[in-house]
Amino acid sequence: MGANPGISLTEQAYTRIEELIVTLQLPPGGAVSEGELCAQTGFGRTPVREALQRLARQRLVNILPRRGMFVTEINVETQLQLLDLRREVERLMAARAARQATPQERNRFRTQAEKMDRAARDDDDEGFLALDKAFNAMVGAACRNPFARTSMEQWNPLSRRFWYQHHRNVGDLPRMAALHAAVARAIADGDPDAAAQASDALINHLEGFTRAALDAGR
Repeated sequence: MGANPGISLTEQAYTRIEELIVTLQLPPGGAVSEGELCAQTGFGRTPVREALQRLARQRLVNILPRRGMFVTEINVETQLQLLDLRREVERLMAARAARQATPQERNRFRTQAEKMDRAARDDDDEGFLALDKAFNAMVGAACRNPFARTSMEQWNPLSRRFWYQHHRNVGDLPRMAALHAAVARAIADGDPDAAAQASDALINHLEGFTRAALDAGR
């Protein structure tokens, strides 16, 4: 694997392992080891170890002394608790981004909305996940609040993994892409009220989606 000289090896290792977890290539409950991940990703032990420590803080990996490391199970109740936090933080971030974004950032939000529409048309769920992650980073930068940005970075991988596990059962990709695109377009238009309302609509949908998964599992 070729290294990107502009990004640390630890960040690159984290990005790759997070992708493997979120897309269930490393399944919930499965054991992981530094050696296996080094072989799978092409990164050395130090960046892999540091990436795993970050993933543990995000509750994607559970490190148990003398027992090993495991990908965490997917928990519906945890998702509902997380959505309570996301509703408040992401509404704030969307509204602030609509106020604070530069003209260049607004253009990128418009482009991102178009890409999300395309991913839905192409039924490209992994492509949409990548767009969603990039969108979160764009909102985090445009809102000009590092504390809110850190919160989004910390917890959104759990939400992406949960959605990826369940979305095909209900054909959710077109709706999810449309709701994200609505937030992006409101930010691009510089309308904080519309951005906040679009963010709430997205979380409302995610709550319904999560409760449906809970009911299906009973």
